[in-house]
Parts: sequence; structure tokens; C-alpha cells
Amino acid sequence: MTYTMNIAGLDRQLPLCKVAEDFYIGAFVMFGDQEITVACAKELLARAPKDYDYLLTAEAKSIPLIHEMARQSNAPTYFVARKDMKVYLEDPLSVTVRSITTQHEQKLYLSGSEAKKLQGKRVLLVDDVISTGESMRALEELAKQAGATVAGRMAVLAEGEAQTRDDIVYLEKLPVFHKDGTVIE
Repeated sequence: MTYTMNIAGLDRQLPLCKVAEDFYIGAFVMFGDQEITVACAKELLARAPKDYDYLLTAEAKSIPLIHEMARQSNAPTYFVARKDMKVYLEDPLSVTVRSITTQHEQKLYLSGSEAKKLQGKRVLLVDDVISTGESMRALEELAKQAGATVAGRMAVLAEGEAQTRDDIVYLEKLPVFHKDGTVIE
């Protein structure tokens, strides 16, 4: 089953993926889709607050998006919080997160050197889809630990309760689904 959605002026078929017995989500994956990545970056930048220093996202699905946003805005640097500890992450900051798509607790890491660059700066938090808001909360906590101020929160799609939040800028609402593919109202 798929759900047809228009995102940033482009139609895409989102496969429906089971999260619980009668709860499915539309999988929005930008990997390999340059056209949607470029279009979404352009639309998000048009709606972004003008007063920020850096972009910050979590690994992995939103990396192409933040890269393209940095490219289009001529930002020389952006930051990606890692989901696994790497040997090159010296003196890292870390937070715990439980995302709806990973379905288990994990950590996000930001290297100490990256944290120092963020100190005193305004960061724009970016994600592909906001659902429970846990990934965004974790990014916000990392920014806070680094001594940064959150300038805004953005996503391509808002799913479920995230659609009612007034602190997130997003392009489109993504419904959630019953196992038969009908939208949960």
C-alpha cells in the first residue's frame, strides 16, 4: 500500500509501514531523490527564520536535506548529530532519544569540537518528518548543552500530533493510517 502526497510541488508515493497492530505511517525517504531534496530545501529556506548561524540535524534521513539547505543558502558549515559513538567524536555531548521509526532507545552524539563552534550561536533545527517530536527534543537538548540558542524548528512533514504544534515550521501534514490504508482521523 502507498499514499500519494504532494510535497514541495512534487507528487510522491509513500509506502505505508506498520508501527503497531492498527497504526501505519507513510515512509518519506529522501535518499536518492535529488528532485524532492532540492525542492524541499528551497521551500524550507523560504520559510526559515532569517536570524540563525548554523543548521543542525540528526543522522540519517535528513542529511541530504540539511546538506542541500546549506548549499542553497551558501552556509559553509552544518552539523549532524550522530546515532552511534565514533572514534573521531572526542569529548562528545550526548542525549537519549526514542524515535517512532527506530522503535528503541538510542543516543545522539555531538563532538566536543562541534559543540564549541555552536556555543553562543543560533541554530536552526531541521528534520525530514516530525512525529512524536522526540528527535527534535533531543536536538534541542544537544544545542542547549552546547550553549546554543534554538532559532527555529523545521521539517518537511509533520505527522500526528506534531501537526498541532505552533513551534515547528513544516511544508505538509502527513496523516497516519489504519492497517487497511485508510487515514486515522
